[in-house]
Amino acid sequence: MATRRALHFVFKVGNRFQTARFFRDVLGMKILRHEEFEEGCKAACNGPYDGKWSKTMVGFGPEDDHFVAELTYNYGIGHYKLGNDFMGITLVSSQAVCNARKLEWPLSEVTEGIFETEAPGGYKFYLQDHSPPESDPVLKVTLAVSDLQKSLNYWSNLLGMKIYEKDEEKQRVLLGYADNQLPDLEDLMKRENQKILTPLVSLDTPGKATVQVIILADPDGHEICFVGDEAFRELSKMDPEGSRLLDDAMAADKSDEWFTKQNKSKASG
Repeated sequence: MATRRALHFVFKVGNRFQTARFFRDVLGMKILRHEEFEEGCKAACNGPYDGKWSKTMVGFGPEDDHFVAELTYNYGIGHYKLGNDFMGITLVSSQAVCNARKLEWPLSEVTEGIFETEAPGGYKFYLQDHSPPESDPVLKVTLAVSDLQKSLNYWSNLLGMKIYEKDEEKQRVLLGYADNQLPDLEDLMKRENQKILTPLVSLDTPGKATVQVIILADPDGHEICFVGDEAFRELSKMDPEGSRLLDDAMAADKSDEWFTKQNKSKASG
């Protein structure tokens, strides 16, 4: 039995430089850590790619008590095709609204005090123009589903999320983890004939902790990765050199120049 909490949302990015600019300079997030890998993750954390890739964690505070974003960059992949499942991330930050205006980043007011903007790659963000709470400015991730009741059964009854709001007319539900406990996920999913994308496996990060993960898929194919708490807390410690490591990696990345000289385009993911 173990307590669960939502950790981060993963974005696959093709333009690492512009993406870093958006998260750092527009949203005002910090680079929490940056890691480079010479080969693909054996749990397919970076997608179905075998080559060199990087992972950058960005957020408004430490991963221990903030919901953050993971920016996954595969060298040689220039852009990714968006589906219709990711609807956006909502956060509270008048500073982010101010930053977007100052930098002339595209911004549109969708309702009073709420602005829509996009990260490179087309990922939508909704910025509430208020002072952020003392805890975490990130409020929610919105996903589209094909069958609300089936998804509700999966996320609430199987994964143990608490229902905070439910609107039958608009077919919307707000869920999150409280202080509830969950049984062994792999055994539970096997009993319920649910999809397990990656059975329990140990993943190494050079020079850091080894974490155990299991990756599941909900009824619409949304991937959910669960990681062991103790090792993840060790792995996810904020690295004061994270921002410099990212900048160094971007400066050393000559893939765009190589593809240009070869008169070729980067692959699409």
